[in-house]
Amino acid sequence: MSNQKSILSKVKSSDAVNAQPTSFISEIRRIIDEARTNAVRSVDFCRVMMYWNIGKRIFEEEQQGKDRADYGTYLIKNLADVLEPEYGSGFSYRQLAFCRQFYLAYPIVNALRSQLNWSQYRMLIQIPEKK
Repeated sequence: MSNQKSILSKVKSSDAVNAQPTSFISEIRRIIDEARTNAVRSVDFCRVMMYWNIGKRIFEEEQQGKDRADYGTYLIKNLADVLEPEYGSGFSYRQLAFCRQFYLAYPIVNALRSQLNWSQYRMLIQIPEKK
């Protein structure tokens, strides 16, 4: 008997949702889709900021107050040797070199835009400067 009540209550609640105007359901879908899109953008921008901060720290460590770094290549290689086994290919020598290049291209953090993701910034920093 209680099993029949459970089935009936599920059918009634399902009917209540189906009876809602399509505009209501569309609005709920829009809210969900918008939240998902914003979550992805937020994660993408956090990743951009992580790479910018890594690039900044690499640059600062290389320079150590000097105009020109003495051991930049070794620093990045050694850092990659430590980070890549622990965190994966996103921290390879090449990726860390991109981080450094990214920081040098955009040294002012407020210049970064949340609308762009890391792949887009990587493409931008690979465009050669006109001289």
